[in-house]
Amino acid sequence: MLLPIAQAHDVAFIMNDRPDLAAELGCDGVHVGQQDAAYEEARRIVGADAIVGVTCHASRHLAMDAAEAGADYVAFGAFFESGTKQRVHNADPEVLTEWQTTTNVPCVAIGGITVENGRALVAAGADFLAVAGGVWSHAGGPAEAVRAFNAIFDAEAPEKDDPPIPR
Repeated sequence: MLLPIAQAHDVAFIMNDRPDLAAELGCDGVHVGQQDAAYEEARRIVGADAIVGVTCHASRHLAMDAAEAGADYVAFGAFFESGTKQRVHNADPEVLTEWQTTTNVPCVAIGGITVENGRALVAAGADFLAVAGGVWSHAGGPAEAVRAFNAIFDAEAPEKDDPPIPR
């Protein structure tokens, strides 16, 4: 199981879509989409100390609602085509920049992110990148992909005090 490995390395383990499973397994948090549990329900299930993030597609309005409700982060996407999920919403990197100017709630970029296209999203304001295929399908293997993504953050991310969620 990945949970103990992540936690042994001081990395938050966030369950996707399933607050019930996140609570049952002792995950650090849960990420819910607009078609999953509402933020309030997810928070009730996982508890006050867990991380709860919310997908907001390309909508600053959905993001503001989630942030005002207490979400620990909001996620925008999809930015690119992905082999993981069909792209329904088309987010522009400008939403990340605008979000950074209006709030201090962290934002995550989702959707088709690779080492090659991730730098622009971090430069636009993404605090975090949600990556699946960009790691597992990387030509140099997953470890090389992780090193490359970390280098992007080291080079592009603005300096911030104490990131709220470990990457």
